[in-house]
Amino acid sequence: MRLTLLNHVHPLKGLSLVLCALWLAIAPAWAQNMGPSGLPLPRFVSLGSSKINVRHGPGQKYQVAWIFTQSGLPVEVVQEFDTWRKVRDSDGDEGWIHQSLLSGRRTGLVAPWLNGQSQAIPLYARADRGAPLRAQLAPKVLVNVQECDKEWCEISGRFRPDGEDAGPQNFKGWVEKQFVWGVYSDETFD
Repeated sequence: MRLTLLNHVHPLKGLSLVLCALWLAIAPAWAQNMGPSGLPLPRFVSLGSSKINVRHGPGQKYQVAWIFTQSGLPVEVVQEFDTWRKVRDSDGDEGWIHQSLLSGRRTGLVAPWLNGQSQAIPLYARADRGAPLRAQLAPKVLVNVQECDKEWCEISGRFRPDGEDAGPQNFKGWVEKQFVWGVYSDETFD
């Protein structure tokens, strides 16, 4: 008897049932990509202060795991709980930070996985390997990320050469996206 009733469902009611079933199927997947803040998870942000306690859990009652001491470093937000964000740093370490200590400013680290190696990463005048070379960047250089397309990111920064009395020097140019920790391989923005 039930099969007969389902076969005689009004077409609009049937469409409603299909749409409801579709929503129930895709809603969990959509919800997994958005945090309670309404922002996507995971996502990259930067540290907004030069001294930030990273805790074992989402609250001040949890012990401090370590302390970040450099403002502007990129971190990846991987989870949210109330006003706390679980972040992952470029070494893969995870801990909790209060949201007020994070910034939406996009920064990156140049090839942190090459730290300790003498390999330099080329910074070009344009998003093209044939463009004039502007600089050679060492691994773990902190940069501001202005924009990224499918393969390249425009970055800028300041550095003070070791052992030199000259003031900080500015640099700006394009680097291959594969060498920037702080942006996703499929992410584009300007």
